[in-house]
Amino acid sequence: MSEMTARGSSDPRLSVVVPAYNEAESLPELHRELLEALNALGMSWEILYVDDGSRDGSDRVIEDLCRSEPRARGILLSRNFGKSAALATGFQAVRGEFVCTLDADLQDDPHEMPRLFAALEGGLDLVSGWKQKRRDPVTKRWPSKLFNRVTSMVAGVRLHDFNCGYKLYRREVVDALEVYGELHRFLPALAHWRGFRVGEVGVNHRARRFGQSKFGAARFVNGFLDLLTAAFISTSALKPLHVFGRIGLGFFLLGSGLAVWFVVQWLQGEPLRVRPLMLAGAACVLLGIQFILMGLLGEMIAHQSARDEYPVRRRFNLDRS
Repeated sequence: MSEMTARGSSDPRLSVVVPAYNEAESLPELHRELLEALNALGMSWEILYVDDGSRDGSDRVIEDLCRSEPRARGILLSRNFGKSAALATGFQAVRGEFVCTLDADLQDDPHEMPRLFAALEGGLDLVSGWKQKRRDPVTKRWPSKLFNRVTSMVAGVRLHDFNCGYKLYRREVVDALEVYGELHRFLPALAHWRGFRVGEVGVNHRARRFGQSKFGAARFVNGFLDLLTAAFISTSALKPLHVFGRIGLGFFLLGSGLAVWFVVQWLQGEPLRVRPLMLAGAACVLLGIQFILMGLLGEMIAHQSARDEYPVRRRFNLDRS
């Protein structure tokens, strides 16, 4: 991984993170629009392009953009690791008090940034864009609606568009989130579970001008599995026994109930015979014990790796370091 860094005497207020994968045609126009929008904001800023192992020359385009604009920085990953990895890499390198993310395909309009800031100033910690009039084919729109409804139910926070790449964060949120795998789809849910205030605002969405979408049908299956992962990690990372113990206790009680029923039958004179239901009861008891032991083992691991760090919503007159 190579990095082109900009020289500066003070940190900017706003960091814009742009993950890119095979977007060589879109990047110059996006850069031009970003400069227009950022210069109109009236605050110091930086742009951080993260190339996720592109093979179409996006890395050379990013290098040229960074040479022409000293406030732009670039990070080139050695291969394609996925959007979550690109965002995590960008989050580690940002220097701003606020962090804005948007996709490199020109579908997100940089001039909508003031609307995100207005929502953030209303007391939110993370503002997610909502593509109210989505310029995508129906094969992407309808599955996305189903995905967002299910995610809202599981996450406990009502949003119309969890997966929109256009988001504005306070720096404290970015520092508290751990992004890996494909958890970039659930950043609002992860932030909500960690106690931050999450909301959304409608943004202009534009049709793709160059290339094709990089996400196939597999993203829906992966998205469901990642949702389970995110929910488990966020709700049970400190208490694995509460999860595995409840499952194990359920199996154990079911198996024990079947065993008691057979004992009662035997006491009433019914001869004991090996039956499928008897075997099922024994299997439930064994499964219950195994799940409880898994929970205890998870407790031991969590206890060893527990940290005394908790997410902070605000810092006032404190050194960030």
